[in-house]
Amino acid sequence: MITHIVFFKLSDATVDNLAATRGKLLSMQGKIPLLRHLEAGIDVIRSERSYDIALVTKFDTMDDLQAYQVHPYHAGEVVPHMKAVCSSMIAVDYQD
Repeated sequence: MITHIVFFKLSDATVDNLAATRGKLLSMQGKIPLLRHLEAGIDVIRSERSYDIALVTKFDTMDDLQAYQVHPYHAGEVVPHMKAVCSSMIAVDYQD
């Protein structure tokens, strides 16, 4: 199993923007068959070092993760939204 975690810092982290962006991430459920697990959460600590939203996804194989990256819904809908609203993104991928 491959776990893919991404942290997002929004340019404008209002309650409405956070909710809309989390919703956009969660909208991948059912649209990308390779996703074995999907969760997205909004940070509750809100410290200076915190990122605003965390995305946790899981895939059976590295090939599935790579296919997800170019999947039309992810690449055409989700990625453009995230690039438009985020000032920073970081990711970690690991095998468990």
